[in-house]
Amino acid sequence: MLTTIVSRYSTNRSELLESGLSKLKALFDHPLCNIPGSPIPEEDWLLKVIPKVKASEKSSQMWSVSYNSYWFIPVLLNSNSHPPWLRFHLGISRWQLYPHHDPNMEALTQQLATHRVVSAVQKSGGTQLKLVMSFPNYGKAMVKPMKQDRNDETNYNLYYFSDFERHNAEIAAFHLDRILGYRRVPPVVGRLVDVVKEVKEVTTDHKLARTFFTSPVGNVCFYGQCSYYCSTEHAVCGRPRNLEASLAVMLPDISLAARRAWRSPWRRSYSRSKLAKWETEPDYCSKVKKTPPYNKGTRLVDFMDMVILDFLMSNMDRHHYETFEKFGNRTFLLHLDNGRAFGRHSKDEPSILSPLEQCCRIRRSTWLRLRLLSLPQYRLSDVMRASLSNDPLHSVAPLLSEPHLAALDRRLKTVLETVGRCQKQRQESVIVCEQAQLFPQAGSRWTYGM
Repeated sequence: MLTTIVSRYSTNRSELLESGLSKLKALFDHPLCNIPGSPIPEEDWLLKVIPKVKASEKSSQMWSVSYNSYWFIPVLLNSNSHPPWLRFHLGISRWQLYPHHDPNMEALTQQLATHRVVSAVQKSGGTQLKLVMSFPNYGKAMVKPMKQDRNDETNYNLYYFSDFERHNAEIAAFHLDRILGYRRVPPVVGRLVDVVKEVKEVTTDHKLARTFFTSPVGNVCFYGQCSYYCSTEHAVCGRPRNLEASLAVMLPDISLAARRAWRSPWRRSYSRSKLAKWETEPDYCSKVKKTPPYNKGTRLVDFMDMVILDFLMSNMDRHHYETFEKFGNRTFLLHLDNGRAFGRHSKDEPSILSPLEQCCRIRRSTWLRLRLLSLPQYRLSDVMRASLSNDPLHSVAPLLSEPHLAALDRRLKTVLETVGRCQKQRQESVIVCEQAQLFPQAGSRWTYGM
């Protein structure tokens, strides 16, 4: 009887996955996701290649760095010979981290999932353990290890700022961001890491090396040094050596592409008793609208895009966001650090949507895509399930449980209902269309963010 039930479940899941893959392809081929834009001006690329160097400046290394450019020897002038991580860096523009149909994405995620690790050190800063891994072609990845079962819900008595970061949340956030058409989360892939061969034996971080030990049941563990959860009680352990982790491709070094951190206007108080201003002032948004950079351009609806992403994945920990300094205020927002998302599927957090409710502004292209994802033939839960099935860790277990996927559909409905209420309550326009006058130097690029 049990065998029959398990077999039926597997068959149903396979059918769901096959149907979802068809829906995912249909979504990515939909005209809403393929609106042609203007050619990107040279000044709208984050980095550029200097195509010629003097013979005396040639190096035995593959590449070197000079100011805001990557400097290549002639053999590397063919972009196809660039390593995938470098093609990713060179593809970052004012409007997005990577294009919709990016031919480099498969090679990049394959590298993150399979290439030999030559170095692993602990990333400084932050409240929890993170690593930086390096590969033979100079590529680097930010690593967040598995700390709890992916099906465990966050304890209701735990404050959002005390929650664990989840490796599967980082992976799922990348896929959701891509499905929404934002492309503002750096590519992330899951990997089974050998904590001995790919961390302990290759690390040059002596502080990290001193924290390795073998658990009573023979698992190899380590805990590093950080503000919270870096102790033997919160150690990261392999089974016995294999450890699930998320690997996110690193953005260009800040010496090449400086980033600016912006404090979120709807930042939470991070106090167990004190409320933030947006929680107590009914007319809070009107003040934000008058404050740079939210008083002109598309920064306000850019922020609403991020709010919608956070609400769908129940991320309450968005205290700051970043932009590339080169582009000033006319650029997209980086959606970084999503490890505290997908903690609860049984409860939605309405306060995350407060900016949308208070301001009643949403980008037209975002609104259209959300409506598309609410239709049965493009259902959000189905395309997310299909997209996540492409990750290497899917073979171990689904990255998101079915309750988490169902929660995405429920929350999407809430977002659309919130916009509907805004349209009934407000006389001014709620749906903002990105016309050329918002970005006069961008020509007809109204597809910003698509």
